[in-house]
Amino acid sequence: MNLLDAMTAFVRVAELGSYTRAAEALDLSRTRVSRQVMELEDHLGVRLLQRTTRRLHLTEAGERYLLRAQGILQSLEEAEAEVGSGASEMRGRLRLNGPMSFGTRHLAPLVARFMVEHPALEVRLDLNDRRVDLLEEGYDLAIRIGHLPDSTHVARRLTRCKLVLCASPGYLAEHGTPRRLADLERHRCLRYRPGGRGGEWQFVDSRFRVNGPLESNNGDVLTHAAEAGLGIAQQPSFLVTDSIREGRLVPLELEEAAPVLDVNGLYPARRHLPAKVDRFLALLADAWGDPPCWEHELGL
Repeated sequence: MNLLDAMTAFVRVAELGSYTRAAEALDLSRTRVSRQVMELEDHLGVRLLQRTTRRLHLTEAGERYLLRAQGILQSLEEAEAEVGSGASEMRGRLRLNGPMSFGTRHLAPLVARFMVEHPALEVRLDLNDRRVDLLEEGYDLAIRIGHLPDSTHVARRLTRCKLVLCASPGYLAEHGTPRRLADLERHRCLRYRPGGRGGEWQFVDSRFRVNGPLESNNGDVLTHAAEAGLGIAQQPSFLVTDSIREGRLVPLELEEAAPVLDVNGLYPARRHLPAKVDRFLALLADAWGDPPCWEHELGL
């Protein structure tokens, strides 16, 4: 038995919750991964995983061993990077997740820059607006905007993002400009629905229920609709910077202050943060700035 290979197999199975997913991640057969885990259990003389027909569960010994094994594998990966091509060289895989619209605008270009700086690094970038399970789906880092639910993950604040009320000049000329929350009751409001409840807009001290002809789970859809004069949208600043600068949308200010959302890097709580994750987080924070680069020219 190769102890390092067996340890790697166990960690991937434990993190992904599946022999099949672990086999895909390691580019091995499911049978080989299962055999490696069983050989490791025989070597240690303890059961690490409880296997049922529906899912896998870590035993108490498995939970303790997982933390140790993750730290060992991360330390080995960092040591390999440092001695392989100098301390600045990053190796291995970096698995990233981020929101669709934000990711295409502000995450993807920095992923490309990071890969140019570290050509030995392999990156998987998945963009979607659902809340992924970092451990179960095998991500090293996820970018999240707004409220974070309680979890065992660690969040690092990278920058901020203001929510902006905006509408087209044509819509405002026809329907007037709202000044107070109560004014929104007579306006057509374009609603973002990310999968939970829709129909409410967030402000610093309150939430306000709105109505209108369109709701969508994608912010770009609402931006296009607002530009077409279909109504007022409440959008994160990064989505409407170009539209405001070019005059297609006009930012609105109500008596109630607009909220500011944190942009966070979220990663699994582990004893050692991999150097590739730490350096990528530093790149994001430096490139985006605080307040962020997409708000500078508009004075938001």
